[in-house]
Amino acid sequence: MCSVKSAMWRGLILGGLLLAFLPSQAAMAAPQYWLDPAGPVAEMQGRLFLLTLWIMIGIFVTVSGVLVYTLVRFRAKGAAAAGSAPGGAAARRESAAAGEQDLPPQIEGSHKLELVWTLIPFLLLIVIAIPTVRYSFALAADPEGDPIKVRVVGHQWWWEFQYPELGIVTGNEMRIPVGRPVELVIESDDVIHKFWVPKLAGKMDAIPGRVNRMWFQADEPGVYYGQCAEMCGTHHANMRLRVVALPPAEFEQWADNWGRGPVVTSEAERQAVERGRQVFETRACFGCHSIEGTAARGVAGPNLTDIGLRTTLAAGILENTPENLARWIDDPQSVKPGALMPRVGLTDSELNDVVAYLRSLR
Repeated sequence: MCSVKSAMWRGLILGGLLLAFLPSQAAMAAPQYWLDPAGPVAEMQGRLFLLTLWIMIGIFVTVSGVLVYTLVRFRAKGAAAAGSAPGGAAARRESAAAGEQDLPPQIEGSHKLELVWTLIPFLLLIVIAIPTVRYSFALAADPEGDPIKVRVVGHQWWWEFQYPELGIVTGNEMRIPVGRPVELVIESDDVIHKFWVPKLAGKMDAIPGRVNRMWFQADEPGVYYGQCAEMCGTHHANMRLRVVALPPAEFEQWADNWGRGPVVTSEAERQAVERGRQVFETRACFGCHSIEGTAARGVAGPNLTDIGLRTTLAAGILENTPENLARWIDDPQSVKPGALMPRVGLTDSELNDVVAYLRSLR
């Protein structure tokens, strides 16, 4: 009876494990759910993973099923009761004799079975190896079409994206055209980072002194979330990024407008923006950040030429609103302790003008 109960519990546990592998609707809706691919690279990698996963689950279910069947079918019947009853020795001998009659045929030394369970793993490995080799060569080769090139540089704790063919440099949010492959050259400025946008592609290391390459493509417009996937310091978890996939016409418009300067809608706004520009170019801001068309040429921090268009601040920690931008500039250490950005010490009026200036850069 105990063996039967144990087998039943094993079956329930096995069923629970299998259900845990089934993706829920909530998981599929998550922004970094990597089994919901949005491009050819993530699709190939996900397909290969699922193939391997289902083969392993099949092996596990088969072996566990045989084990449970054996425990139930060939358990010792009545042995415990016979051992405690009067005349227990005789009863045990009778039980042992009965148990011998229930033993399955012995297969030790069966060459046929040894051949079968040698061939089955070999064939399963072949099934896994063929798509693995095919996808590995496909991902290592240059993408077809007219790829756009982007240099990715990891910093503690933010991402820099350079478009050498377009003369564009931005931070933490990479804009790409839908349906066009993107060739990435991935490097690091300080420690080891790992670039990862789950819905578009797998992980790639960013290593100081080394250049790694990969490519991906977004098939639909949208915002694809990513992050650093290598422990790189105290704010590793806050080193996030976003890939914004735009229709080709919108991407071309963004590239053409990059660096055009402030966009204002009123005279009062223009005056505030001008005051903010002067503060930015005469205080510590310009020493760390660059803005196209101005005296600011710093490279220690993110390029802010298109900061007004970005959806987040501080590498994805804050939503890009005037209130959050003022909070970030005024006291960055309260938002991201350990960040290299210092307090500048602006007055309230200077802070408001700088926020107005940066928000106009779109």
